[in-house]
Amino acid sequence: MTIRNITEAIEAFAPLSLQESYDNSGLIVGRPSDEVHKALLAVDVTDEVMDEAEREGCDIIITHHPIIFHPLKRLNSANAVERCVERAIRQGIALYACHTNLDSTVNGMSWRLATMLGVENLEVLQPTTAGEQSGFGVIGTLSEPMPTEEFLQRVVEATGAEVMRHSDIATPSVSRVAVCTGSGAFLIGEARKAGAEVYVTADLKYNDFMTPDGALTVADIGHFESEYCAIEILFDILSKNFLTFAVRKSECSRNPINYLTK
Repeated sequence: MTIRNITEAIEAFAPLSLQESYDNSGLIVGRPSDEVHKALLAVDVTDEVMDEAEREGCDIIITHHPIIFHPLKRLNSANAVERCVERAIRQGIALYACHTNLDSTVNGMSWRLATMLGVENLEVLQPTTAGEQSGFGVIGTLSEPMPTEEFLQRVVEATGAEVMRHSDIATPSVSRVAVCTGSGAFLIGEARKAGAEVYVTADLKYNDFMTPDGALTVADIGHFESEYCAIEILFDILSKNFLTFAVRKSECSRNPINYLTK
């Protein structure tokens, strides 16, 4: 199996043309013609994930977040990014990222998370011009209304979030829900205009919890928790396209944020 075989399957689902201009999705370390035998799927490339790849004999790591987001001026292991990239090159481990193109493709990140939460009849919140139904965030309905606090508890259980931050409960029950994985404050207005009663996302700032003006409950489940579903999406793509290719879901992909509670 070549890296090109792998990347063509992923990009058929999430074309690189969908990535944002600031992004760095695609093949970061390795050559398309290189042979690979086992893939490791993770949210980020970290030292722990590199350890796991070497231990398990994985020669390609496929992540949601690109390890190189800003240009590197040197490779001397001065920080975690340089250290992991240098290590990957030395060990012959390819690095590939599927980031904002996986966020905005049809049936991508927000679609998957919304489905996990029981949200149906999904539509895109902010369409792009790249293709039909592509865009950021989704909105849909629950099969039947449920108490808002009960739905928020469902979100915590479905995502494994240790902590949820949310605004004041705007409505006693919810039937219409908006979802955006990752940093989704920019879609609060779209969620409100689309008639959402709850908006599930991550990385909200202090004032974001005030902006709904009592019409919308916003819930922040954490960036990692909202995007862990990338591993499942990538696993589905590879396992369906390559029946004999070994794919491993990382056991070392973890949230870099720790929580201290009373």
